[in-house]
Amino acid sequence: MTDQLSDLTTRLLDAARRAGAEAADALAVTGSSVSIDLRAGRLETAERAEATEVGLRVLIGGRQACVSASDLSQRTIDALAERAVAMAREAPEDPTAGLADPAQLAQGWDIAAYEMFDPTDEPSAATLEDDCRAIESAALSRTGIRQVESSAGYSRRAMHLAASNGFAGGYQRTSRSLSAVAFTGEGTGMERDWAGESRVFQSDLPGATEMGILAADRALARLGAVKPVTGTYPVLFDERIASSLIGHLLGAVNGMAISRGASWLRDALGQQVLPKGLSVIEDPHRPRIPGSRPFDGEGLPTQRRAIVDDGILTGWTLDLATGRKLGMASTANASRGTSSPPSPSTSNIDLTQGTRSRDDLIRDMGTGLLVTSMIGSTINPTTGDYSRGAAGFWVEGGEIRYPVNECTIAGNLRDMLLRIIPANDARAHLSTRVPSILIDGLTLAGA
Repeated sequence: MTDQLSDLTTRLLDAARRAGAEAADALAVTGSSVSIDLRAGRLETAERAEATEVGLRVLIGGRQACVSASDLSQRTIDALAERAVAMAREAPEDPTAGLADPAQLAQGWDIAAYEMFDPTDEPSAATLEDDCRAIESAALSRTGIRQVESSAGYSRRAMHLAASNGFAGGYQRTSRSLSAVAFTGEGTGMERDWAGESRVFQSDLPGATEMGILAADRALARLGAVKPVTGTYPVLFDERIASSLIGHLLGAVNGMAISRGASWLRDALGQQVLPKGLSVIEDPHRPRIPGSRPFDGEGLPTQRRAIVDDGILTGWTLDLATGRKLGMASTANASRGTSSPPSPSTSNIDLTQGTRSRDDLIRDMGTGLLVTSMIGSTINPTTGDYSRGAAGFWVEGGEIRYPVNECTIAGNLRDMLLRIIPANDARAHLSTRVPSILIDGLTLAGA
């Protein structure tokens, strides 16, 4: 599969040279997926998709253009290159656009060490349907569950990137997933909750029965939810949604936001942004993890790095272009698709875990809110002002008392992140490993 993609990128680069490009890179992607969805015991959707797509970026004198196609004939490839060159000649000049220097390129990686591809056979549609029915049966075994929606899926994807600077490389990925949504109650008292898992290797995936029971128990726990009181209280973000807080930090240190001056952390380099002792580590080399990769979207070698070290913000997330705009080196974080130029993004992320369990934090928080789901988002990218709808459980005397919903949490991310207290419950298999997080003194708007 990767040999065929390599041939496609070679043909694209050759066509670009013939059309007059000074430099170019080419991306070829192919993949297949199959998914089954059941609702109330009936087959809702059964889908299978297969596609191969190519993308070409050409550069001429500081100008660039990107084009893509799914027709792989030589005639289309030649026309694609000619169109890209014509577009580049009319594009505005960008002195930061350009390929990596050959000395910067990744080489000699051991792709097998990343374990990104499961060689076992693709599951049949019947197997996926059996998983869905097992999820439903398990969830409905819990008294009070009225309806279940279940999903099972599998995907296989391969990519190959090549450039006129001499880079060439590719890899394959697989993913197997299960998810369940359970419903309980009636009318305005209806509640729902979910459970889901995804793994690179099918043998690592938890059982369908376990998934159904977890979704059902979570939904049943939400029966009788009411609005919490309005005031200032500690808020514990459950591990399921705590990663969103670190996601806001990662968005604020993205090179694109920094280069535009549109980040609430634009002046924070070298300053404390998390409590002392906490770090945010990116490690794109973890085996069997979806975000792992040996090179980035511009062919640079990926590496482990501390974005925040002992509470101090140490650097931005950069590709070549944003690095040049800021007078810095790329952090090998370029990501790209077939129809757009590279842009910076992170891969596998770890927040330092704490020493206490989630139950310990619930006990210590006294009276406040345990958040298990969030809806909507109003985040000011320049100031960091934060407001989100939430639901979860009210805590009094260090114990969960009753479910709550229809409330809003408000604060400022710069202040919030400086007060976080992490638990020790991050799940090891996730690409972004963030434990439950307690933050004191947030504003709740409820009843």
